[in-house]
Amino acid sequence: MSRDLPARPNLDHLRKQAKTLLHTLQQQDPGSRLADAQHAIAREYGFPSWPRLKAHIERETGNAPNPFVGQWTADLSRSKLHPLNNLRSASIAVDVEGAEVTLDYVMVDASGRTDRAVNTFVADGNEHPSENRYGFVLRARWLGSRGLEAVLSRNGEFEGRVEYVVSQDSDTLTLSASWRGGIEQVCVFERDTHTT
Repeated sequence: MSRDLPARPNLDHLRKQAKTLLHTLQQQDPGSRLADAQHAIAREYGFPSWPRLKAHIERETGNAPNPFVGQWTADLSRSKLHPLNNLRSASIAVDVEGAEVTLDYVMVDASGRTDRAVNTFVADGNEHPSENRYGFVLRARWLGSRGLEAVLSRNGEFEGRVEYVVSQDSDTLTLSASWRGGIEQVCVFERDTHTT
């Protein structure tokens, strides 16, 4: 059963709730992360993800979000995917808190199998151990207000690069990826304006 948001929801209060929940989750599972707690809080209030909850509150309070923040749905007809990446659909929810970026991917392959991954990283231009891939290092940085670059390496060797660019009208997010071995693809996402 979901809880109702107050008439004037406060994002800082919800962040504190998530941090309190994180402490509880980490007692049960030391590998729990803030993104897990935020996701649980969002679900409590009837939202499918933290970025959707945050976007809803920002709309309600009139605070202008980072242009990356929100829910995006892939337009596969405009995308150029690698032949091994045969997708039926894909979406990404993006949240930005200062230099911390959270990407919540949902992908459905041609067979109908659904994969979901939540990646949180710091976009400060410095190298940080990857939270999701043991032994890998991620360096992410902002490319102006509408671009974000993430470079993955292992043992000092290049593994992959992903660049995210939001269009000037903030309606399109283009993800360009290149990986070791010459694998390249471009996926075009459109902002989902029908989410709550």
